[in-house]
Amino acid sequence: MTDIRQKPAWRELGRLAAQMSRARVKSMFAHDERRAERFTLSAAGITLDYSKQRIDQAVMDALGRLAESQEFYAAREALFAGAPINNSEGRAAWHMALRRPADAPLYDEVHEVRADMAAFVDDVRRGRWVGYTGAPISDVVNIGIGGSDLGPRLICDALAQLRQRIHCHFVANVDPADLDDTLIRMDPERTLFIVTSKSFGTAETLANAGVARQWLLDNGASEDDIAKHFVAVSTNEEAVREFGIERIFGFWDWVGGRFSLWSAVGISIALGLGMDEFENMLAGAHAMDNHFETAPLGENLPAALALVGVWNNNFLGLSSHVVVPYAQRLAALPAFLQQLEMESNGKSVTRDGEASPVETVPTVWGSVGTNAQHAFFQMLHQGVLAADVDFVLPLSDADAADDERERQRVANCFAQAEALMCGRDTDALVAELTAEGLSGWELEQRLAARRFDGNRPSSMILMERLDAHHLGALLAAYEHKVFVQGVVWNINSFDQWGVELGKTMAGQLLGELEGDVESVEHDASTAALLARVRRAWGQSDR
Repeated sequence: MTDIRQKPAWRELGRLAAQMSRARVKSMFAHDERRAERFTLSAAGITLDYSKQRIDQAVMDALGRLAESQEFYAAREALFAGAPINNSEGRAAWHMALRRPADAPLYDEVHEVRADMAAFVDDVRRGRWVGYTGAPISDVVNIGIGGSDLGPRLICDALAQLRQRIHCHFVANVDPADLDDTLIRMDPERTLFIVTSKSFGTAETLANAGVARQWLLDNGASEDDIAKHFVAVSTNEEAVREFGIERIFGFWDWVGGRFSLWSAVGISIALGLGMDEFENMLAGAHAMDNHFETAPLGENLPAALALVGVWNNNFLGLSSHVVVPYAQRLAALPAFLQQLEMESNGKSVTRDGEASPVETVPTVWGSVGTNAQHAFFQMLHQGVLAADVDFVLPLSDADAADDERERQRVANCFAQAEALMCGRDTDALVAELTAEGLSGWELEQRLAARRFDGNRPSSMILMERLDAHHLGALLAAYEHKVFVQGVVWNINSFDQWGVELGKTMAGQLLGELEGDVESVEHDASTAALLARVRRAWGQSDR
């Protein structure tokens, strides 16, 4: 494929970026009374207002032409057709098939697994599935990592108010404290573990699963009882049964981990919230799928998210993307999006095997508002390096308007976005400081410290409400954003080879620490660190 930098649209965007460096978004609003309307899109109960971004219609048109020149429409068709667009592994990325309704399937086995999930969830929630003493299940512990943890954890946290009797817990970290601190709160007679690992070979997951298994045995369960307290979501039936698990929920090689919460990987969601809510989440995502599949680029909400991100990263030099949900129950959203975006598009090699000629994914980070205002917003407003911000605001029912805290939540969200754009009026600040009696050098010093220029870009994402349907739609929009950016940058968004080397080396080091494999030569730093750990553990150096 032709170097993207030689495409006419790329060169045009470079010229527009030079012009935009002198433009102020606040002035654009003053000269275009329809700007907010022009740069707002809605789909599936999600509204995206990107009018505070440093863009105009010429920029958006050129971004659309860039995406078209990278064969966006053909790539989108291939995505929904289940073509093997994950070219390094020869697989599809067909997570949209997981969200299709039963009367319009793309892959019949999806609905067979979903029906199996529904039957199991009904058994557990109605108390028909019992533990080794005959007690019904009250707590579910999902043991997984990465995509087998972040998605289900986010949904269960976000919709915790819907929990009925079954409480969901999530263990991902191999640090013993994660599982140990969870087990201390559990009743072994009433605890069900879900071991979530496609290969059933993920080292961290299996280590935690083994400890949980022994915990049951130490608390009165027998080997024959393991199957009453463990189920698995995996494609490796042989390894699962060897562990002692009989109930297995499968999925497919075209389901990538970070796109897997829509599959049986989300069974913890269904157990905690009910199968109806799981189906509502799928329906919301499917509604966003329909919009993304059919809407042209200029009217396409996920595409707008993606193209604005390309503009900020590649043309305005903003290599930091911040996500700030103004909802405590969405506190896990930034972590979920970190994996979704950076594991998908954190690539330096194109689909053709060449070095990428342009930067790809920015650094994604964030935290929940309003807490974040008292942490890193100082940097967002006055730091040397500007960042692009997504504000995510779920709306509440009319009754919430009577709650002062709810009004503060909304006011703070809108105020921060407006302040990032407008900055602080210098003349008004001078008048304010002068009225306080300041003058001369003292006035100048105070003015310098309190002034910030604004013109820092952000988008506002409104959810009609925080429920399963709209949360599904929001996450699907971000998934499609990732896909569009991968198309523009000509990278494979669906492999993750970058995590494999560290896993392999960790296995070697683990073997050395356990004395099971012969030590190999390491760099001086790693060798010294190993020696320090062995001394701390009372082991002799090898």
